[in-house]
Amino acid sequence: MAFNSVVFLLFFALVLLVNGMAIGWRAKKLNLLLLSYVFYAAWNPPFVALLWISTLTDWVAARRIASSQGMARRGWLLVSLVVNLGLLGYFKYANFLAETSSSLLAWWGWSAGWEPVDIILPLGISFYTFQSMSYSIDVYRKRLSGNDSLLDFSLYVSFFPQLVAGPILRAGFFLDQLAERAERRSAELGWGMAFISLGMFEKVVLADGILAPVVERVYAATIQPGFVDAWIGTLAFSGQIFFDFNGYSVIAVGLARCLGFDLPWNFRSPYAAVGFSDFWRRWHITLSQWLRDYLYIPLSGNRAGAFRTLVNLMLTMLLGGLWHGASWLFVAWGALHGLFLVAERLLRRGLGRLAPVRVALAQPAVALLTFLAVTLSWVLFRAENFASAKQILSAMSQPGSTSSVVSATDVALVLSLLAALLVTHYWLRARDFQATIARTPWQVVVVVLSCMMLCLLLSPGEERDFIYFEF
Repeated sequence: MAFNSVVFLLFFALVLLVNGMAIGWRAKKLNLLLLSYVFYAAWNPPFVALLWISTLTDWVAARRIASSQGMARRGWLLVSLVVNLGLLGYFKYANFLAETSSSLLAWWGWSAGWEPVDIILPLGISFYTFQSMSYSIDVYRKRLSGNDSLLDFSLYVSFFPQLVAGPILRAGFFLDQLAERAERRSAELGWGMAFISLGMFEKVVLADGILAPVVERVYAATIQPGFVDAWIGTLAFSGQIFFDFNGYSVIAVGLARCLGFDLPWNFRSPYAAVGFSDFWRRWHITLSQWLRDYLYIPLSGNRAGAFRTLVNLMLTMLLGGLWHGASWLFVAWGALHGLFLVAERLLRRGLGRLAPVRVALAQPAVALLTFLAVTLSWVLFRAENFASAKQILSAMSQPGSTSSVVSATDVALVLSLLAALLVTHYWLRARDFQATIARTPWQVVVVVLSCMMLCLLLSPGEERDFIYFEF
């Protein structure tokens, strides 16, 4: 049940109706939980059981951790980690590990005889596994106490607006909201509907309507793309993946706001980032923070010397790449970003406080270089295989190669949209988005929202899945 479907609009109308009933707060939370399970079951009913397994495991484990000492605490944490990572490992990485092992054995002249197993990847398992597991870890670290309410914790794991593609919530952030009655005020409902409209516009009109067809023509081309083809297709994907994923995240924030809850923003002008560490503070923020707090810092972060810091950065980005998908392309993408971060740290150390990123006049230039490097890395993220990635990168490095896949109209649309995106991100990079909208004259906001709604109504009816549903 994708957000950009008629079925979901009917479902959300039912949610609003039920949530608006004059019933107790506990009954409202129970209704939201049951409707969240219906939302997830609409994709594949049996996999709701995986949600229950993660929920019960971490709720019980956290309570035992909170009431135990010594080895028992570590034992219950291990139960949480083994169950969650075991489920994630089987459904997402079993075939990848088997195929990799077979290839290694074949390289040595041995035959493993392993055949790929037909495994369906449960929707959103990478997101809700990290979210649920972080609760047990936080209780173990004594940052949280074990929650007594199974209902509240179940809703925290399964809350439908962010269940399948984030933002990845922290237990303390959301459970505190569940502890107090959330009333849907008219102003919050207005903000929620505005965010939903904006997210739908980004997904349906910009990502799917304008950019996705260009990306697909270039990356699915049976002929060698030319220089312009490769660059326009890859720039289009830079825009597509932002509008697609940010669109989902903004819709999720809007849906939650309509129900009286706050969700964290997952993007903050990432294409205006000045350097790669800045990029990861702005792109998929909740995942970046999760990797920082539960992987990078436990590896010792930057506390164990310069060399170990660089190793920790690389390991974190390698595993971050693997989180996105069971493919060596994603590992390579993570490794490339790890190299970017290592090179940036070495450069900063060499230049000290006179680093170019600290010079205001140089910031736009460094931001543009950062964007171009990130765009090049998207080739590994989007390509179907290494041969296709090599073909695209080769074309991007040959200015004289003939273009034959994209049209002049494609070039004009993509460059205009990307230029507008970059300018908007740079203007908003140090501003709060909601505060900026609040200061805008209401007449302007109404006109902009009306134009977005008109574009949505005139858009083709084709429904495309959100890109991050694959992860």
